[in-house]
Amino acid sequence: MSNQQQQQMVDSRRTFAIISHPDAGKTTLTEKMLLLGGMIRSAGTVKGKKSGKFATSDWMEIEKQRGISVTSSVMQFEYKNHFINILDTPGHEDFSEDTYRTLTAVDSAVMVIDGTKGIEAQTLKLFKVCRMRGIPILTFINKLDREGKDPLELLEEIEEVLGIESYPVTWPIGMGKRFQGTYDRFSKQIEVYQGNKESYFADFDGENIDDEVKKHVDEMYLPTLVDELSLLDEAGNDFSIEKVKQGLLTPVFFGSAIANFGVQSFFNSFLQLTSPPQPRESSVGTIQPTDNNFSGFIFKIQANMNPAHRDRIAFVRVCSGKFERGMNVTLARTNRKMKLAQSHQFLASSRETVDTAYPGDIIGLYDSGTYQIGDTIVGDGKVFQFDALPKFPPELFVKVRAKNAMKSKHFEKGINQLVQEGAVQLYRTPFFGDYILGAVGELQFQVFEHRMKGEYNVDLEFVRMSHSIAKWVDKETIKDSMFDSRVMLVEDRDGHAVLMFENDFVWRLFQDKYPDVKFLDPFNL
Repeated sequence: MSNQQQQQMVDSRRTFAIISHPDAGKTTLTEKMLLLGGMIRSAGTVKGKKSGKFATSDWMEIEKQRGISVTSSVMQFEYKNHFINILDTPGHEDFSEDTYRTLTAVDSAVMVIDGTKGIEAQTLKLFKVCRMRGIPILTFINKLDREGKDPLELLEEIEEVLGIESYPVTWPIGMGKRFQGTYDRFSKQIEVYQGNKESYFADFDGENIDDEVKKHVDEMYLPTLVDELSLLDEAGNDFSIEKVKQGLLTPVFFGSAIANFGVQSFFNSFLQLTSPPQPRESSVGTIQPTDNNFSGFIFKIQANMNPAHRDRIAFVRVCSGKFERGMNVTLARTNRKMKLAQSHQFLASSRETVDTAYPGDIIGLYDSGTYQIGDTIVGDGKVFQFDALPKFPPELFVKVRAKNAMKSKHFEKGINQLVQEGAVQLYRTPFFGDYILGAVGELQFQVFEHRMKGEYNVDLEFVRMSHSIAKWVDKETIKDSMFDSRVMLVEDRDGHAVLMFENDFVWRLFQDKYPDVKFLDPFNL
């Protein structure tokens, strides 16, 4: 393939994550984008239990039952000569580790904010991760067809709480029952809200109100619109595409995902405002997407996407070169050479075989236990590693075992497969080999228990532990006399020594008492 062809393939890709606090409308927005891309005929809603309709991106049984996203899902489709890769992430804070890892695989992010509530806790956390990674962010303020916060107040909140400049590309006219539509400052058009009917577009320069505008928008709202647009022009931030790409300014759009209003306008602008796949840092320097040599990294492993086959899929973000089914690659961690014969692209849990893929694309590889989250795979040429993925110490711990000892084989298989997904962390006690699960939030244990029962037919017994802090440690610097009921020695699944402490007070006391104990950074183990 020529350099020009490779550049064209790269330029046509857009890979992004949708982030938000739970219930802000993230998954509903994703559904409407899939509808625009022709991937589904009608959009399911997240809480569709009564109608039997569920969101396409919520494919796990527990997601359908609870109306929440508990695992990142991947959806791919074509739209306006672009190849779109959407990663719909869990909004619930208990699954933030999965979300953080997913954010390493994208080039931009869409932040969904509930217009009735403003910035919420999980939105803030995820935003900070995007800022830390320099990921460009576009903002969609949702639920304008409900009574909510004043738009200027929402902009102020974005700038003060998130510490990023904002530029409203669209601006609402009324809200709730009085919602008239939005004005697009780029196209100089009013998109008229007509309930369930398709939007009507009326030209408007922002100043001169003509009969066409009066015909479709309640006249009482027009003077206020003119004043607010004038205020935005005079006192608001200037638009800068460079600032957007650097993650310093967020373009803001208003709409209602559930009513499918403002979504198409937003998505069209999104293609123009976001960048194609970007370079990645590695152990040998910067890897350009246009490099001819294939490379990619595994950011997620998912077991039992197809319950009939009990399979495991490793999700790979293609970073450079061209992927071809059947190609030979090297797994950098082990230097093992392998042939990639089974490869898939996705619409949530449904999949189809993919023969080729380019930088920005997400592909799924059949995994028999070979891969780990964070693995780098490369084609011909020099072997290297992409930068490590984030790893977060858990705060909740439980001892776990199968209620029925006869199910021990299923228990072992299930716990090993689900732990490799990164949903929970696994530890073993040195002498008795007890299993200990670590999680960021309680819901992770509930989902783990649900999946062990549903996918492996194993009932679990949990014993809560009082410990809340895990620290990796150099085994050579510790002694048995250092441990008691408040300080416990365990091993992670890679055999590294970990000390578990009851609380922060015990942790600080231990440091004062044993200053020679060497603690390690889990990123560099």
